Amino acid sequence: MAEFICRLGTSSGEVMTRIVEATAAGEARARLESEGFRVFAVSNAERGLSAVLTGGVGRKARVKAGDFLLFNQQLSALLRAGIPVLQSINLLKNRSGSSSLRSVLADVEEKIKSGVPLSEAFEAQGLFPKIYTASLLAGESSGSLDNVLSRYVEYLKRNVGVARKLRGALAYPLFLLLAASFMVAFLTLYIVPRMSDLFKGLSTNKGLPTVTVVVLGFSNFISGNIFWLLPLVLVLIFSLVIWLRTPNGKLILHSFLLRLPIAGNLIKQMTTAHLARSLSTLISGGITVPDAWDIASESITNMELRRRSQSVLPMIREGRGFTEALDKANWLPELALDMIGIGEKSGSLREMLDEVANFYDAEAEVRLEQLTSLLEPVILVFMAGIVITILLAIYLPIIQTISSGPFSGKR
Repeated sequence: MAEFICRLGTSSGEVMTRIVEATAAGEARARLESEGFRVFAVSNAERGLSAVLTGGVGRKARVKAGDFLLFNQQLSALLRAGIPVLQSINLLKNRSGSSSLRSVLADVEEKIKSGVPLSEAFEAQGLFPKIYTASLLAGESSGSLDNVLSRYVEYLKRNVGVARKLRGALAYPLFLLLAASFMVAFLTLYIVPRMSDLFKGLSTNKGLPTVTVVVLGFSNFISGNIFWLLPLVLVLIFSLVIWLRTPNGKLILHSFLLRLPIAGNLIKQMTTAHLARSLSTLISGGITVPDAWDIASESITNMELRRRSQSVLPMIREGRGFTEALDKANWLPELALDMIGIGEKSGSLREMLDEVANFYDAEAEVRLEQLTSLLEPVILVFMAGIVITILLAIYLPIIQTISSGPFSGKR
């Protein structure tokens, strides 16, 4: 069965988005209509939410995270100052330095003028996470849009900060790997083939050392077949990238990453922090725990963890405790479950979710430092081993020739 994203209208006039499992789009539509919904659009989940919300029109350019954060900071400040929503959007549209954001805000402004609520106007863009549009809807319903936006800004700041730390921590190991790869390629494809003529001219009684023979053979094979090997490697890489974008490919890759010694724990801790912060943001806006989980679980980027989390929502709706349902997902750390359980029993779930997010953000930073401190020496040692092997292959025949020549010291 496939998953379909459905845009629905309820009898009370509410517009909502729901994911339905069915064998075909027609079956999903018929089932929802039989339940009393008015179905506006049905799209295969692989095409994404934007296909449903925009009616299949061409996708708009993505808005950068930094521009989106700045916009929400400014919007929150304008709303706190008492400026109406429409006027705030118009001001920010005219002052935005991002052309893609200006285009989005122009469309949002037109929709608001025609009577569409702010949350629905942003949802119709098909560019923004569901947690954002749900937060806007909660703020509109409760009449505290500025407070909800302020909390979402804090949530977004933390997410942007974590993403920047992750990129910064991995930048140096990736640079090392790239630089060492270029050096090895230069030695293998340029230096070693030119040294092979010298090796042939060396007058030695013994044959060439084994390491020289192996390196020469490998180098000559690569340099002699580079014109068909290079396209083959590019095609394989391209095919791998395409496969990794499929649901099966993502699931296998993400399952593999979770089994890595340090990286697996890092992914779980970062996902726990992000999930807890998403839930806290939604619950603080007045959204119920089941609906908050339904929205926040979509932000789980690791497909294996998302798969394990699919059993949580049905259990909550059956009346099970939130902590008990999370425990059945079988991936959240025990300490996180204990903290959430205490918050659930004491009636301070939102505050405890904040504590969980802060704690695992700090833990993830420690794990990230461990990972980068491990990667750097591993890359250096591995590449140094390859370079030393190539250099030995070059210099050993020369040393062997000198030691067996007239100046070798033999009488």
